[in-house]
Amino acid sequence: MQLDRDALTRAYRQMKTIREFEERLHTEIQTGEIAGFTHLYCGQEAVAVGVCEQLDAEDKIVSTHRGHGHCLAKGCDVTGMMMEIWGSREGLCKGKGGSMHIADVDKGMLGANGIVGAGAPIAVGAALSAKIDGKGKVAIAFSGDGACNQGTTFEAMNFAVVTHAPCIFVFENNHYSEHTGCDYAVGTAKDIASRAEAFGMKVWRADGTDFFAVTDTMREVLDHVRGGGGPAAVEFDTERFFGHFEGDPQRYRGEGELDRIRATRDCIKNFRAHIAQSKLLDAGDLDAIDDAVMATIEQAVTDARAAARPTSEDVLTDVYISY
Repeated sequence: MQLDRDALTRAYRQMKTIREFEERLHTEIQTGEIAGFTHLYCGQEAVAVGVCEQLDAEDKIVSTHRGHGHCLAKGCDVTGMMMEIWGSREGLCKGKGGSMHIADVDKGMLGANGIVGAGAPIAVGAALSAKIDGKGKVAIAFSGDGACNQGTTFEAMNFAVVTHAPCIFVFENNHYSEHTGCDYAVGTAKDIASRAEAFGMKVWRADGTDFFAVTDTMREVLDHVRGGGGPAAVEFDTERFFGHFEGDPQRYRGEGELDRIRATRDCIKNFRAHIAQSKLLDAGDLDAIDDAVMATIEQAVTDARAAARPTSEDVLTDVYISY
């Protein structure tokens, strides 16, 4: 898929924003200012951006506990997210979602979810709504190799096929469900996508560390689903650079594993190498984006620290919907 300079520039900015957002959180969490568990997305940026760059606000996504990257790729505000993670009443969800439950319905981001596999049924519901609307929109359920073992995911895939819902199941196989390798915990460890195929849907597989492979693959998947082909699934083989959660000692990692994947399977390094080889963008252009992104993240942290904290009265707001 041929991308013009504007598309490439935007994609790089999105991936770099996710990377620096997460790297900064990795540092800030050590200060004790951020409450609750945080799961970082570093290393998987090409999947979120390669998928979401081809969607609009009417297309819906449902995320996971490792959801910051999906949120940012779908267009959620950087500062609003940072404030949310800091627990501010000025955050995207007024400080009540935190890291694992960020949502922005106006952007088509139906929420991150702390329960493994819980997003798939929600995505199928959104896909059925899109089918009824008849506007050619889709819903995407992001999940990992751990969620592929969940009954909720199996039921959602089956129901999507039965109802011919325009739902896409995106499996980001980063090789670890919490601390357990997929080669041990997944019966079809070498091919998670085949599980979806068994339900009767078409599947794709691609390298999740290659933005261009993700983009080309998702173009085919979206053409199939938007064209009335029914639900589909895609498995992206990728890596996460940090532990399951912040503070995870990662003793389950092999010796030198993290150094190896950062050196050889970094999607941003791979993107820059491809750009340099093809001369699609100048290195100086990318460096300028880096500087702008760092300034944006710095300002977001400053604003999050200064943002208003919740009050005791805020506890009772936005709890129930009043019809």
